[in-house]
Amino acid sequence: MEAMIDKYFRPGRLPHIWCPGCGNGVVTGTIVKAVAKLDLDKDKVAVISGIGCSSRASGYLDFNTVHSAHGRALPVATGVKLADPGLTVIVVTGDGDATAIGGNHLIHAARRNIDMTVVLYNNSIYGMTGGQYSPLTPTGSKATTAPYATIEQDFNVAELVKAAGATFVARGTTFHAQILADLIAKGIEHKGFSLIEAVTACPISYGRQNKMGGPADMMKWQRDHAVPLAAWDKMTEEQKAGKFPIGVLYQVEGRQEYTAAYDELIARAQGGK
Repeated sequence: MEAMIDKYFRPGRLPHIWCPGCGNGVVTGTIVKAVAKLDLDKDKVAVISGIGCSSRASGYLDFNTVHSAHGRALPVATGVKLADPGLTVIVVTGDGDATAIGGNHLIHAARRNIDMTVVLYNNSIYGMTGGQYSPLTPTGSKATTAPYATIEQDFNVAELVKAAGATFVARGTTFHAQILADLIAKGIEHKGFSLIEAVTACPISYGRQNKMGGPADMMKWQRDHAVPLAAWDKMTEEQKAGKFPIGVLYQVEGRQEYTAAYDELIARAQGGK
């Protein structure tokens, strides 16, 4: 593991700023493990992030990186991919960054089916800016902006991007870290828009307000509520209540990828057709 840190992390940037018990370090580690598993040239990897707790990850990683504006990781990543389609583009984002201020960019990046892998750190809260609720905060949860609990229906982000046109959708948790790393690797290998929802814990801003216990308790919650897809498909609706599936939730091959379509468009324009 020490060799992996030396290879893939920027010297002098550690230790990280994340709170004790935060799962963001685990998710970041799974991204690195996925890159290592695929033996990718790190000079051919670009990691783009927005703003938020999770988006600080790009600063620690020794790839080509951009720490962009709030909610704008996906359009920046789109520009990077169009400029150099040979790059492996990974987007690091959070539940607020991707689905609130960045929600419009999320659905259109999925619709275009541009070849990038989005790792969405879902800790159910705006952790960095004071514990406000996000579009992925479970209905009925407390937040600083919902002291009497949220009444809004939370997004199922996996279903959202699937409906928008994503061709690879998966979900994992920090408790199932090795599975999560494998899912990210599969998303990177997929030629098209991939989203991996990484369910992670925020003990400080979410856990305290919702009385979920300490970091270990929140990890146990993931263990007890995440269900592998093979088992999920055999469960009744009553058994599924309060739980969620993990694994590759959706995958389709053969749909045209955006940069390939764009190259064809350039060729038609240059040919005068």
